[in-house]
Amino acid sequence: MRPAPERQSGGAALIDRVVAEAEAARDEIVEFTADLIRIPTVNPPGDLYRECAELIRGRLEEAGMAVQFVTAEGRPEHTPGHPRINVLGRSGDPGARPRLHLNGHFDVVPPGDDWTVDPFGGLVRDGRIYGRGASDMKSGIAAAVFAVEAMRRAGVRLRGGVDVSGTVDEESGGFAGVAYLCETGVISPRNTDFAIIPEPFGPTRVCVGHRGVYWFDIVAHGHTAHGSMSHLGHSAIDDMGALLEAFRKELGPDLAVRRSGLPVVPDPSRRPSLNVNAIVGGQAGESVQSPCVADRCTATFDRRFIPEERFEQVRDEIVRVAKAVEAEQPGRRFTIEDRMTVHPTWAPRGSPVVAALSRAVRTVTGVDAEQVASPGTYDQKHFARIAGVEHCVAYGPGPLEEAHQPDESCAVDDIVTSTQVIALAATELVGSP
Repeated sequence: MRPAPERQSGGAALIDRVVAEAEAARDEIVEFTADLIRIPTVNPPGDLYRECAELIRGRLEEAGMAVQFVTAEGRPEHTPGHPRINVLGRSGDPGARPRLHLNGHFDVVPPGDDWTVDPFGGLVRDGRIYGRGASDMKSGIAAAVFAVEAMRRAGVRLRGGVDVSGTVDEESGGFAGVAYLCETGVISPRNTDFAIIPEPFGPTRVCVGHRGVYWFDIVAHGHTAHGSMSHLGHSAIDDMGALLEAFRKELGPDLAVRRSGLPVVPDPSRRPSLNVNAIVGGQAGESVQSPCVADRCTATFDRRFIPEERFEQVRDEIVRVAKAVEAEQPGRRFTIEDRMTVHPTWAPRGSPVVAALSRAVRTVTGVDAEQVASPGTYDQKHFARIAGVEHCVAYGPGPLEEAHQPDESCAVDDIVTSTQVIALAATELVGSP
């Protein structure tokens, strides 16, 4: 049984109305979440973004918001076949302050295999909704949209305003999504004081920041020869194997003993990590093979680092191991090609948005909010580092551990609870006293 909402001092009647309106919208929230899941906005390549933006626009307009599309003109990802279309709704007087921005990405990763339900069916069963994006993070978008609607239906008067955006490409870095909105001034300190991103951390957790990430490629350069006389060549694949083993033996133990003071969840992610995303070498992917020694092998790495590690240290460790493996055998050569670097990010201590969400969690659920940090990056980095909006956190429905998994799902109760919490926090932050 869900606990009865606790009343804060003052404004108890308004709090009750907001909570009740969100609960009354339960069936609408579930229907909207299912409709979002049924649009397979898979990234890459960025399918059906326009259709999903249109769906969100319709719902925002029904909530009385002024809505516009923001197309990522000039970005290389924005093509006629796969346009990058973001959707933005604004409520209240455009010039009124303070303003709260609720942002969610509507792209999803490919479904992969091993599903027992249709990944884009939006199935609701036994109190859960299933499908790719059910946790990460179409349930969160629904919670944000209906939080604004619950406020409107409850008669909340605004001294500031609430903006809601549905954005693209978070799963591939967010450069045509939130980053583009920040770079073009759609999101800036001139129009945004606070931001909440309803990523899937669960209805009693407030996520205050995330670890850093360093994505890079290492290329092993060999020398080709006929496969029947492989002694005349130098295999780049063999060299890559030696490098991977060196990372495991030499760098792995060092990473295992480092631990962050940032409250990263799950707990093993409080330590830094190095993951091999992909390896391509020789004639990989060719249906017809010829007898050749591989003269090139490329591995893509994902190094997650904690605030206690300097980025210069992170990169220098990679270079040091690569040079040591080169020196072990004549003819070995590696080159490192950087892909992306994101530094650790977290909201300031005492942030009003953290305080408002924490009070709302207590009011709705009857338990104290847990402050956590994310193992992976999300669009907070763009709010903070490009736009300069520091008071940005993540709070939303869904189990983090189900993100990107087969049979991804989210509890309907959690979506409704998160809607109530976001609505109450927004009321505190930008509503009239």
